[in-house]
Amino acid sequence: MDQYLKQTPYSDPGDALDLGGLPRDPGQLARVVRDLIIHRGEGPRFAYAIPEERVHEDAESRYAARLLRILAERGDAPLTERRAPAERFVGTCRDFALLHCSLLRTTGTAARLRCGFARYFDAYYADHWVTEYRLPDGSWRLADPQVHHEYDIDFDPMDVPRDQFLVATDAWRACREGGADPRRFGVFDLNGIEGLSYHGLWFVRADVLRDLAALNGVELLPWDAWGPEILDDAALDAEELALIDSVAAAGGDDDELRRLYRDPRLTVPDEIVSYTTYGGVRKVTLGRT
Repeated sequence: MDQYLKQTPYSDPGDALDLGGLPRDPGQLARVVRDLIIHRGEGPRFAYAIPEERVHEDAESRYAARLLRILAERGDAPLTERRAPAERFVGTCRDFALLHCSLLRTTGTAARLRCGFARYFDAYYADHWVTEYRLPDGSWRLADPQVHHEYDIDFDPMDVPRDQFLVATDAWRACREGGADPRRFGVFDLNGIEGLSYHGLWFVRADVLRDLAALNGVELLPWDAWGPEILDDAALDAEELALIDSVAAAGGDDDELRRLYRDPRLTVPDEIVSYTTYGGVRKVTLGRT
């Protein structure tokens, strides 16, 4: 089976909701996802005061099955029915992408999550996740279900231009070879707190690792990490730079990306560190089934 048609432990929808009646068109599925999730920073956009516990807890759900169980607890409408904000899952960009990917795989379209940087939210390259899905001709296209509607953007959200969303390896090469300023890549004013920002080449490195893991079926949370603790550019030594350069050089070669992922320095271990946004730093043991 095509590895990107197969559900992973993270994208597997389980049996929480009836998946019957879903459209097969990727764009229609993106619309479904947009109407089931509210980003935890979108309260003002929807004129909705998101309950604090949902802001803190929903997005810690690593698995699509858990996301769908939460939706089932908040309403019994079919997935294809637009939900009021109070009945939605409160997530992040990664959750939009994960659910879209899960539904695409369920309905027969090969898909995968991509971690990288979007430049259509502000003047910076903002840490972001999207879906990448395969067309009938075998080519790949980027889609952003979060901005499918509710946002005013000047491109088709089902065909995001590659210069508007840089997958993490492209961002790494832009910084290392193309003269891009790594200080413009990252998270800025996190949770609306002015000055609470994390950016730099070290942050791009972390997204390269998360993107590689996602391409190999381990679709982690945006704040999950493993390996040496590297939280600033000064901690990037020559060996680490060379390692990430090798991942970036693989481009879209799936066989090479699978080979690289077998390197124990790149493979996601059973125990990771999660820099949880609201709960602090903690160790997490991942489920593999």
